[in-house]
Amino acid sequence: MNSSESTTRIYVALTSEQGESPGEFLKTLEGLPIGVKIGLELFVRRGPKLLEQIKEVGFSLFLDLKFHDIPFTVAGAVCSACQWEPDIMNIHASGGMAMMRAAAEAASGRTKVIAVTILTSLSDDDLSMLGIAGNPGDAVLRMASMVQDAGLDGVVCSPSEAKDVRSAAGEDFLIVTPGVRPAGTSHDDQRRVTTPYKAIFDGSSSLVVGRPITRAENPRKAAVNIFDEIDRALVDRASGQVTDT
Repeated sequence: MNSSESTTRIYVALTSEQGESPGEFLKTLEGLPIGVKIGLELFVRRGPKLLEQIKEVGFSLFLDLKFHDIPFTVAGAVCSACQWEPDIMNIHASGGMAMMRAAAEAASGRTKVIAVTILTSLSDDDLSMLGIAGNPGDAVLRMASMVQDAGLDGVVCSPSEAKDVRSAAGEDFLIVTPGVRPAGTSHDDQRRVTTPYKAIFDGSSSLVVGRPITRAENPRKAAVNIFDEIDRALVDRASGQVTDT
């Protein structure tokens, strides 16, 4: 593992399992260039004090609260969230252009704001029932274009869409992908899943990884193994040659 680039390549998704004593769990990952993702479940359970603890330990923070409301309310929420100095936070692209622009203005460059496109738990049938035309890939590309036009820093999408989004949006656009599972591990409740190597090779900037690390017998070893996949993928992506199938 070298992972010398400034981009945080892995955000470890904490849940209430680790949230009661996050410091104890994060000690197992100390020294690795990871970030920590705090989502709705844990934030509602533990509140802002948990964010203080994460920052004190020294890990970068992905505040995953997926704001979705009228522009005024989302702007206020983004402004309030910036006090915790997250590396990135997210909103829902489906909130529309005005909401996304309001979020970008509220952040004022203090933190990166990215937008959730299509949740990785949704299937084609789910989208049809929601009245969203086309398959998930089509919808993600439409939303990614909107997100870029709105002035946000990037998107959350499944690794299945990373290649097309990277091609359309360029190299400076953040692509954060959940739904990543090392070969041989359970897909759990994710629908559109791939390996860390393929996600990075196809254009993902950062991976959100939960249970493959947090429930591993040796979380540190699991994280290092994923970093090794990431490093191979970055080298291969630069050369355009796949070496991990």
